[in-house]
Amino acid sequence: MFGTLSDRLEKIVSSISGKAIILESDLELSMREIRIALLEADVALSVVKDFITNIKTNILGKEVLRSIKPDQMIIKLVQDELIKILGENNEPLKIQNTGLTKILFCGLQGSGKTTSVAKIASFIKKESKKKILLVSADIYRPAAQEQLKALSEQIDVEFFDHNNTVSVEDIINNSLRYAEQNLVDILLFDTAGRQVVDKKMMQELELIHKKFDPQETLLVADSLTGQDAANIAKSFSETVNITGSILTRIDGDGRGGAALSIKSITGAPIKFIGVGEKIDQLEAFYPERIANRILGKGDIISLVEKASENIDQEAMESLAKKISKGKFDLDDFSKQLKQMGKMGGVSGIMSMLPGISKAQKLMAENKINDDVINHQIAIIHSMTKKEKSNPGLIKASRKVRIANGSGKRVQDVNKLLKQFLQSQKMMKKMKSMGKGGLPSDFMDKFKGKLPTNFN
Repeated sequence: MFGTLSDRLEKIVSSISGKAIILESDLELSMREIRIALLEADVALSVVKDFITNIKTNILGKEVLRSIKPDQMIIKLVQDELIKILGENNEPLKIQNTGLTKILFCGLQGSGKTTSVAKIASFIKKESKKKILLVSADIYRPAAQEQLKALSEQIDVEFFDHNNTVSVEDIINNSLRYAEQNLVDILLFDTAGRQVVDKKMMQELELIHKKFDPQETLLVADSLTGQDAANIAKSFSETVNITGSILTRIDGDGRGGAALSIKSITGAPIKFIGVGEKIDQLEAFYPERIANRILGKGDIISLVEKASENIDQEAMESLAKKISKGKFDLDDFSKQLKQMGKMGGVSGIMSMLPGISKAQKLMAENKINDDVINHQIAIIHSMTKKEKSNPGLIKASRKVRIANGSGKRVQDVNKLLKQFLQSQKMMKKMKSMGKGGLPSDFMDKFKGKLPTNFN
């Protein structure tokens, strides 16, 4: 997420970091580099111009260049401006305490709209005990009905089957009547998408919006389309009152142009980001956290939240006791790998750690991905109980058997054992630290101990 932009901005920030005096020529060079970085990230030109102008005005207006710590002040202003164009605060869904909450979804075909409806329903279901109803008004694509129905069954929420009604107005009226009669709390209404923004599509959306009268109108946009997503958002916002947006496929967006443009252009906040294809891979959007990620400061709050949602507390307490006694075996190592997978895998965790761009590059160079975790787990599963508890038993003949059983090579078994021994040493070091926190050379050691790719 934002890998390219983050890398460029980190270098620019590093170039002024630690300088006691920053000349106006240094400032001009830094602003030029930031402008190029944003344009290469496919951020809308109007947004880039405002971004640079606002930072320069603040720097010169507040006499930052003459301040005691000008480098820190400039970095802070860049961060503040990033937060500002991303939306400043997290904006939750407007769900009414009483009565029916109506949420309308719109967007282009292929943007992930229908899947996003199910993701939002799943998100709401986890957060509350509200009764949810899903409705599809896509009368042009029969598969859309089946897709949303299948997703509703997957997350166990109700789906309104209108029996292939061809009138959008009838679907609205009938679904609202059904919701009222069955005491539904939240109605999520999916609309038809098109390949491009066309007049007919917008007229239909305008009609739906007027008849449905939603509390929330969410635009679903594909972040991989960059500033095109922002231009599309502008077209939708000129037709209906967009109250928020959902950016999909942000896990594959190395640039960040859509995220950095869409709020400024529509005036509506980004409410959620899709970080994968699975139903639970949706995150509430926090501008400050994303700004920190872009500047290489990490997002420890989100990492802790993910951990609390996905990690088995009892299992972690059991592991902590084992580590405190100096016991950490391959079975524990396997459990750790599985927990990592639940938290978004190697790449998901790495994106939230501060100052980790070098480690991320190392991962890319060695083609390290989440398949590596699955391969390592498969190797451990091919071991006997004794071998897991006492890796010292694993000699040549046992390695051959384990490799054959897991469909890997003996070299892969050796790599896993080496990584396990390094992790075991790290665990012992963490035990000896007590409450002192991580050692100063922790990241250097970690970077040197990433697993290498399995062929």
